[in-house]
Amino acid sequence: MRHRELLKFAVVGGTTFLVDNAVFYGLKLTFLEPKPVTAKIIAVLVATIVSYVLNREWSFRARGGRERRHEAALFFLVSGVGLVLSSAPLWISRYVFGLETPEVGLVTQEIADFVSAQVIGTLVAMVFRYWALRKWVFPDEKPTPDSTRPIPAPASRR
Repeated sequence: MRHRELLKFAVVGGTTFLVDNAVFYGLKLTFLEPKPVTAKIIAVLVATIVSYVLNREWSFRARGGRERRHEAALFFLVSGVGLVLSSAPLWISRYVFGLETPEVGLVTQEIADFVSAQVIGTLVAMVFRYWALRKWVFPDEKPTPDSTRPIPAPASRR
């Protein structure tokens, strides 16, 4: 069961990775050319909405039991942390390491943007989201055998 969830989560992640890339580069190469971090944040927000629907209806369909509004609020809270985690490497690349034109060439800037935002940021956020979604947003409805402890019998009085 766990491997099936992980596989489904990975498929959803691949799908939202494509959505993220399409929106990110669509914005970064047009309207938001001077603001790549803003483009990344918008891309992650769009991909997050797609991710919620696909994870709720497919990946973690057998989990949960929470009221949908509560579940959605938790999902978007976890995704907000994921947004920070996925955007931080791009921000560091651009504004701490200075990997932007004119300090570096355009090809170097674009490779640094892709590696920091789309590879490193996505991987860090993915690991965090998988853990947090399973723990808080879509928890097991029934306790596992490892999580139940026998209740000690009361001490008898003599």
